[in-house]
Amino acid sequence: MTDAADLLVTNAEVHTLTQPDETHEALAIRDGEIVRIGDEYEIEFLEGVETDVIDCEGQVVLPGFIDAHTHIENLGRYLVHADLSGAESAEECLDRLAARADEIDPDEWVQGFGYDESEWDDAAYLTREDLDRVSEERPVVALRVDMHAASLNSIALERFAGDLPEDDVRRGPDGDPTGVVVEDAAEIVRKGIAPGYEETHDLVTAGLEYAVERGVTGVHDMVRNSKAPRVYRDLEAEGELPTRVRINYWADHLEAVAEVGLATNAGSDRVQTGAIKSYTDGSIGALTAKLFDPYEGHDENTGEWVVDPDELGEIVDQADDEDFQVTAHAIGDEAIEETISALEDTDDPAGSRHRIEHVELATDEHLERMADAGIVASMQPNFHRWAGEGGLYDQRLGEQRRRRTNRLRRVLDAGVPLAFGSDCMPLDPLLGVHHAVNASAEAQRLSVTEALRAYTYGGAYAGFDEDRLGTLEVGKRGDLVVLEQSPWEGDRIDEIDVALTVVDGEVVFDGRDA
Repeated sequence: MTDAADLLVTNAEVHTLTQPDETHEALAIRDGEIVRIGDEYEIEFLEGVETDVIDCEGQVVLPGFIDAHTHIENLGRYLVHADLSGAESAEECLDRLAARADEIDPDEWVQGFGYDESEWDDAAYLTREDLDRVSEERPVVALRVDMHAASLNSIALERFAGDLPEDDVRRGPDGDPTGVVVEDAAEIVRKGIAPGYEETHDLVTAGLEYAVERGVTGVHDMVRNSKAPRVYRDLEAEGELPTRVRINYWADHLEAVAEVGLATNAGSDRVQTGAIKSYTDGSIGALTAKLFDPYEGHDENTGEWVVDPDELGEIVDQADDEDFQVTAHAIGDEAIEETISALEDTDDPAGSRHRIEHVELATDEHLERMADAGIVASMQPNFHRWAGEGGLYDQRLGEQRRRRTNRLRRVLDAGVPLAFGSDCMPLDPLLGVHHAVNASAEAQRLSVTEALRAYTYGGAYAGFDEDRLGTLEVGKRGDLVVLEQSPWEGDRIDEIDVALTVVDGEVVFDGRDA
């Protein structure tokens, strides 16, 4: 006699994402594993006295989303501190920061995260003078959405006096600091305001709760100088970790990670060690992504190296020798060129599934080389929010290069493994799918199924997990999401609500009564 299932998902439109248009009516999960998918009639035979049954009332069921590029601690900061995302002007940012200042103790830093000046009328960074209006007695810091630039008030600048590399401190015509710092200086600021364990626990918990509310069942988290890895393992030990977590450690942790035996794919069912991560360049928004040709309206500025090609080569060689997967942030075309050269020169780039994060300005030749070497493109379809006429890419790159950004269709057609993530800008897979499906240029646009697979199977593949995650199949883990509307119908995929998120057959988010 077949044992009863722990969970039945019935009266559903189950998309396995294994074959185009393959759907079923129901599935059954036992001990966290999918044991049957098929017609509702045959699935009902697995119902026992203690079986939970979810009647989906015809709603779409998909594999759980895997966000292949997150910063969960920073996402928590948006939720706990001043959230500057979506602010339509500098004034609105200052109002939000002032409101946060009123909420906290007078000796605490006023922190805000996620401002994006590219859509403001003046398209100018927040400055020291702006933030002094929030407070002249306590430090105020605001991080740009890409985290490659930070704005500080006068008190905050004084706190970091002498610690910031001069090349990354922006100055006005009078030679005085504007309060804007980029790249290495912005990293020093981030490190300077880094939370301790207890606050990190609160931030990570808030971030993960936000993630499961959006159907995310697994995250690849980029970790540097953080208590988050300990928090993840503590949450797992306490049975309170709602998602799977793959930790990609920054390259400056490489020797320590190797010494304690945290090899790629080592870990538990829920928390695994992923790749060694490095930067190469900065960001387009901060005018620091490394380009072959200057930025629009900046005749001599082609960006800057955060990690130059020689240093990157050394990091890749060392990590690869230790059998680590390597992933490198590369946005500009010159940065992508150097990153591919470093990764394709390793012993087995395809077997190691080395990754490039963002890949925003890849050329056709770059994509051919990535496909030949089996290098994974870890991309953020939500970045298409900046790809419209007059948007950030237009402002920084001009129309021709703007149309060449984030060419998701060309990536797939070239045969490059594609994994989607959000970079928490914002974390929302359905928003990303919406942008991928509705991108303005054909070379940037995917079908709904292709976009969903990049956000499910693609993330699983990038994490060596495609045998247990990423599609709905017998023998795979019971990670799934139930949507209130079908992404194959209607024009606004980004407005679809998540009804349920399930990990290992356990409901971790139930939005049906929200």
